[in-house]
Amino acid sequence: MADIFFRTLPFFAIIGLGYWAGRTRFFTEEATAYLTKFVFFFPLSAMIFRFAANLSFAEVFDPNLILGYLAGTVAVYLIATAVAALRGLDVPTAAVEAQCAAIGNVGFLGLPMMAILFGEASIGPMMVVLSVDLVVFSSLIVILINAGRGSGLGPRTLKLVAMGLVRNPMIVAIVAGLAWSASAQPIPAPVNDFLSILGGAATPGALFAIGASLASKSAERMQVAVWLSFAKLVLHPLCVAIGVLWLVPVASFPASVAIAAASLPVAGNVYMLAQHYNVAPHRVSAAILISTALSILTVPLAIAWASGL
Repeated sequence: MADIFFRTLPFFAIIGLGYWAGRTRFFTEEATAYLTKFVFFFPLSAMIFRFAANLSFAEVFDPNLILGYLAGTVAVYLIATAVAALRGLDVPTAAVEAQCAAIGNVGFLGLPMMAILFGEASIGPMMVVLSVDLVVFSSLIVILINAGRGSGLGPRTLKLVAMGLVRNPMIVAIVAGLAWSASAQPIPAPVNDFLSILGGAATPGALFAIGASLASKSAERMQVAVWLSFAKLVLHPLCVAIGVLWLVPVASFPASVAIAAASLPVAGNVYMLAQHYNVAPHRVSAAILISTALSILTVPLAIAWASGL
């Protein structure tokens, strides 16, 4: 446990450095927004493409892992939705809270962290987790918010979902990388060096951007934020563990990676969606802030437990 804590500590230290830069205004909110955009579209996409291009389709398309992870994530999604319904929340707000409980910071924090902690063999399972989150749940929240506002599952909503998927650089990078892998052609040395150098900026850039963006997050709606943080950091990995170990059993290594990925704090893109649709952005902001702070302790615990499976 202590070894894993110290191995994860540098990741959170860079997040803390970014937080300091944001709080002291050394990095303004505008600068943070541009850094996040740069990381999202360039280094992170380069890293994901390079990872995917060196994987076979079979390493990414693991039906049991997909079903097991999906079952666990749907379970915590339904739990959060039920709690929201008992509190009398409308469909869009319930959908945003459920998204907080189910979607972790897999792209910016999870991929680089798991690649270092578990080795390159973790990249395939992490791609599965990332793909399920992006394709299933990023689409689901758009559908639910629009349905709750009376738009239903009409052409406009379907178009929004489709455009969201097509314009997401992480999805594009995964698909393009797997397509390159399927061609069985090696990446030319200059291109590989380019991707390696650019992708090398993804980890420190993403972690710094997470911290700097946390500096602008508020700590309002604390009771709700604590509940959502508990759901994300504790219930989600437990539900995924049940999914990948008992409901749809998979090999111990991908199961461990999936459980570790499920233990990550609330993803920043949930706030962007909440802000875009003007649905409970303050409680999402607080959930991201609290879950990220608590994850300094909970993520090493989850990884230590998952590693012993």
